[in-house]
Amino acid sequence: MTGTRATAGGGLRQRVRAVVCALAFISLALVSGCATTNGSDPRDPFEGFNRAMYSFNDGLDTVVVKPVSSAYKTITPDPVRTWVRNFFANIEDVFIGVNNMLQGKFVDGWTDWVRFAFNSVLGVGGINDVASEMGLEKHNEDFGQTFGRWGVGSGPYLVLPLFGPSSVRDFAGLWIDWTVDPLWQYARPIDVRNSLTFLRGVSRRTDLLDASRILEEAALDKYVFQRDAYLQRRRALVHDGNPPRDASSRLREEPAAEPRAEAPLPEPGTARLQAADLVLEAPAVEPAAVAAAGQSER
Repeated sequence: MTGTRATAGGGLRQRVRAVVCALAFISLALVSGCATTNGSDPRDPFEGFNRAMYSFNDGLDTVVVKPVSSAYKTITPDPVRTWVRNFFANIEDVFIGVNNMLQGKFVDGWTDWVRFAFNSVLGVGGINDVASEMGLEKHNEDFGQTFGRWGVGSGPYLVLPLFGPSSVRDFAGLWIDWTVDPLWQYARPIDVRNSLTFLRGVSRRTDLLDASRILEEAALDKYVFQRDAYLQRRRALVHDGNPPRDASSRLREEPAAEPRAEAPLPEPGTARLQAADLVLEAPAVEPAAVAAAGQSER
């Protein structure tokens, strides 16, 4: 037991050091980015840094993550991929319920925990989503949304290495999400934890293959499109799909004094918007999966 505690303590110290190093790296990059960027969007004052991180994530995804996910989709039968997806989604319901409780949505939080109980028992360890078949709705909550519900502003837009689109508030929430992740905290031995974490990352990326292809074909500037879609979507999630109108939205609703001579730009297609929602459901690259793939902790 002493050895197990020592191992767990060492793992925690390693994660703390990793987070501190990441924060130092991001802070340094942001300082240098402030001096080089000339972005015009006030929500994105670090556009120079963010575009560099976006290119890094996109390159890593193209070279490593996407090929692995494509191979996984090719060799794994559809029912097995569904079981894998349901298994990890069931684990997420635990802290989705915690966040609903913290936001004062007690019925939703109770529903999340009932979902976890039913799927864990009746769904054979969570691989079958029997709770949805019983009419228990699946929710989407995290600590970033909880902070927003408490009135914390999103802060500047950020693109994090490996994690992808975020903001100052969502980065803080993401750190807590990662710290309390049941899979990362409690799955043992370490080799099993790493393998499960890697599988979760590959499963998430596999679900986004078709959506990312639509974005690549539709978006003229993928960085701008994903930034705007991310900020809009997170605002909607914080307010459960009914965000208050801001000044820009009210301005868009006012009729123009004189019609423009040029033809208006077409509205984004439904498939494109749905693809953006899917892509923004998960990080650009599952960071824990990358760490698990090369980790040698014992």
